Amino acid sequence: MNEIRKCQNCHNDFTIEPEDFKFYEKMQVPPPTFCPECRTRRRFMFRNEKSLFIKKSSFSGQDIFSMYPKDSYPKIYESKIWYSDEWNPLDYGRDVDFSKPFLEQFFELLKEVPHPARSVSEETLVNSDYCNNANHLKNCYLVFNTAHDEDCMYGNDIYDGRDVVDGLSVKNSELSYDNFWVMRSNRVFFSHYIEDSHDIYFSKNLRACSNCFGCVNLRGKSYHIFNEPYSKEEYIAKLESFDVGSYKFIEKTKKKVQEFWNNFPNQNLLNRNAINCSGEYIYNSKNAKNSYYIREAENVKYSQFLITPPVSEAYDQTLFGEGSSFIYESLVCGLNVNDLKFCRECWSGMNESQYTMYSGGGSSNLFGCVGMRGGQSYCILNKQYSKEDYKQLVSKIVRHMNEMPYQDKQGNIYKYGEFFPPEFSPFVYNETIAQEYFPLTKEEALKLGYSWRDPEERDYKITVEADDLPDHIAQVKDSILNEVIGCAHEQKCNEQCTKAFRIIDKELAFYRKMNLPLPRLCPNCRHYQRVKFRNPLKLWQRKCQCAGEKSDNGVYINATKHKHEDVHCLNEFETSYSTDRAEIVYCEGCYLKEVV
Repeated sequence: MNEIRKCQNCHNDFTIEPEDFKFYEKMQVPPPTFCPECRTRRRFMFRNEKSLFIKKSSFSGQDIFSMYPKDSYPKIYESKIWYSDEWNPLDYGRDVDFSKPFLEQFFELLKEVPHPARSVSEETLVNSDYCNNANHLKNCYLVFNTAHDEDCMYGNDIYDGRDVVDGLSVKNSELSYDNFWVMRSNRVFFSHYIEDSHDIYFSKNLRACSNCFGCVNLRGKSYHIFNEPYSKEEYIAKLESFDVGSYKFIEKTKKKVQEFWNNFPNQNLLNRNAINCSGEYIYNSKNAKNSYYIREAENVKYSQFLITPPVSEAYDQTLFGEGSSFIYESLVCGLNVNDLKFCRECWSGMNESQYTMYSGGGSSNLFGCVGMRGGQSYCILNKQYSKEDYKQLVSKIVRHMNEMPYQDKQGNIYKYGEFFPPEFSPFVYNETIAQEYFPLTKEEALKLGYSWRDPEERDYKITVEADDLPDHIAQVKDSILNEVIGCAHEQKCNEQCTKAFRIIDKELAFYRKMNLPLPRLCPNCRHYQRVKFRNPLKLWQRKCQCAGEKSDNGVYINATKHKHEDVHCLNEFETSYSTDRAEIVYCEGCYLKEVV
């Protein structure tokens, strides 16, 4: 039987279902006191995906690139040093003090044990210093949450890419620019949801297509412009008349294609081979509920970004995966891990551990530890115990956490069973992915008790404003490499605008090679423009807009007969398209009739 509870953070009601209680019982944890959305936001506040800073290493004393701001609490070591035997995490071990909350003691330990400056595998990075959450890169610049790339710039969630610039969620692709969600494709520009295609401009929802411009919802088509077929010769001539090297042309075309796209139906959810699943971007999975961006997973719920399979038996797991099972309320945990609860950044064969950060390497039975990397077991607050003493002490700590819980700045109570409080995060709200998925203004964030960072004052001088840049790439001289360009947003947005940016030599070479104009926004603002094409985490209940022969707003005329014929489709569904959006939304059956 469902049970309705009130979230202690947002005070909204949320439902705990019978299957949830079974999972909590299996994991030996109490039911949550935060609702699913507040739990997700809380984890997201611990994930800085794309901001880099200069911070002093506590090991070498040198200023190094770090994902941690200069004024944040973590002591940092160079990543190569952190993973080495140059230091021992057991040296920071301490006894449990039952006169104060356990999480308070954990936070004290967290501030003492060094953190890796960046989450990278340095030995796999070649000429790719300005990157984070990354491995196996060559000649890459400002790419994040990425792996196995070469000659990529300004991207997030790029895997197996070559010459991918300004990309978000681009996989197994080459020569890609300003795209979101492109898979196994080449020479794709200003497009979204493109798979197994090549030579695509300004298009959306294409599969197995080639040589298309301004198209939507096509399958296996070639030489189409705004969904109209052309001969190969006609298409080439028409394409040559489009001045894609002009910034004014690009901006005009973006507006035109958006209006054109809105004349066609969208599928209610972008899932595929998702059996008994609910959520968005779920592929080849079974029993993935209320989850987002999931691949090859089974029996997961309230989870996000588990794109490195396989994953099974997980609730409230965010990011990574790869051989993880029985995970609860954890962030960036994976690579053959098992039975983890309330953990962050734990990997490589770690198991049976709780309230632990930055640990792995075959370690097990850790409670409240930081930086355990060498197979240590039966440790509490980085102090090692016998197996028997460990188990007795863990039971005592759990009772203590319930009898003397931690209270955060907003008055929320953290007994045993909750993830870390937001104030334990070394990042401010607007530096994390929480700002991308749950955007707030500075005033809203501060009112909720979250921290915020205003843009730093820089000592550079803008030498050219965005409006004064040459319109056409053919007009751009090499001297642009010496200019400091003012971002068109002028830090008046809420997108971590850097106010100014520069063009680097390999970037200019890419624009010239692909005949693309210079950008007018800084890399951060460009990223946030792509984020707008990503469907939100939230779902709404809606009815299919297929009215028989056309959409119920009269905009789209169906191309074929549907099984409900000339009457309105009766299907209702969940969708990430809210009712106030302009897009037409069809159920899966009606949508597939129109595109397959």
